[in-house]
Amino acid sequence: MKKLLVLGLAVVMVVAFTLPASAFESVFGGYWRTRAFIQENFSGDDDFGNPSDSGVSRIDTRTRLYYTAILNDNLKLVNKFEWNNTWGDAVGGDFGADGTGILRIKQSYVDANIGPVRLKVGQHDLLLARGFIYADEQSGATLSFKLGDVLIPLTYTKGAEGGTQKQSLDEEIFSLYPVFNIGDNFTLNPFITYAYSDSGGGRNFTFGQNAAQVAGVTADGFSIYWLGLNLDATLGSFNLWGTAVYLGGDIDDATPGASDLDVKAWLGAAGASVPLGPASLHGQFFYASGDDNATDSDAEAFFGIGGGGVGWAYYWAEIMGLGVFDNQASAGSSGGDVSNQWAANIGATIKPMEKLSLTGDIWYSALVEDNQNNDDALGIEVDLKATYQLTEGLNLDLVGAYLFADDATVTATNPSSNDDDPWEIGTRLSLSF
Repeated sequence: MKKLLVLGLAVVMVVAFTLPASAFESVFGGYWRTRAFIQENFSGDDDFGNPSDSGVSRIDTRTRLYYTAILNDNLKLVNKFEWNNTWGDAVGGDFGADGTGILRIKQSYVDANIGPVRLKVGQHDLLLARGFIYADEQSGATLSFKLGDVLIPLTYTKGAEGGTQKQSLDEEIFSLYPVFNIGDNFTLNPFITYAYSDSGGGRNFTFGQNAAQVAGVTADGFSIYWLGLNLDATLGSFNLWGTAVYLGGDIDDATPGASDLDVKAWLGAAGASVPLGPASLHGQFFYASGDDNATDSDAEAFFGIGGGGVGWAYYWAEIMGLGVFDNQASAGSSGGDVSNQWAANIGATIKPMEKLSLTGDIWYSALVEDNQNNDDALGIEVDLKATYQLTEGLNLDLVGAYLFADDATVTATNPSSNDDDPWEIGTRLSLSF
């Protein structure tokens, strides 16, 4: 009898693992890159060869593997995995190169069409205000409604989970960001994001994100909203875009006797590109408000979801704005967490041959509110990039950048560390499938 039960169980398991395999389609994809780069003087000091300072010389590899199970026309399960290693480290880059403890689950969610509604539940990506507010994965749910040419997504995000204890931090985030397509050449994307917590536990908000303001506050509850608009348009041969955001709300300061903070900050950004024969010109500008007095009850420096940079990323210049290698930003700059800073750019891309493109950019950036030395200018940055297609699907990038640093390219702890100009060189080999 026992043998029959074991045999029956084995048959059931074989059937269970066999039938679903023929009932859905499996789709694989991914991304891979290996890069080598050197970054020096990012702290404003001549730190070449000094491993204790900001100088970096590294080769690393990233692999992303995407697996989607398509159960039917209206239901699929999406999974994205990532693992990274630095050549020579002890978690996958040393002799033997057996990776341990480096696997990340980037995304895992159900994507279902239920009548006129598209539903995503689980870990999936979210982009708000081109990354000025949020650009990362998040745990939550997204409902999308399609009404003619209008797409209306509504996202719930769990920002923090403190468990059952009241003093632990819980945070809820709601985002509504409809997309209106007006003709073929004009798109409007108004949005509102609301973040709320009535519990303590200490979300740390740091205002300024650079050497201008180093003061922060530990929150004991907060109610914050981002209200804004994205615009994209094509006028003749010009491609135009713009983003405007107002940030408001309140933050309860957990410090005994301290006043609560009145949040009132804003950001504006715009850009354009135009083709000119084999070349194209492009440019952009952004302005993120700063706080003129870090000790008063007004929080006027712009920040995104996370308050201290988590999930909040807008990539721009190579040295001041993280760029291709997204490793560090030069001293004084807010990097991808754009706050208390403005920047202007002009650049051009040319394709001298089918498989080769060359891009050059010039950036100027400064702080909105002066740093502790009453300086605001960060400097002029020159970025050069060449991309060559070695074979179909495999690209090679060569990157070089130099920042002619001005007086505000300093660390908060060393206000005289602006003697040397930051520079960067590197290469990246990448493929997508």
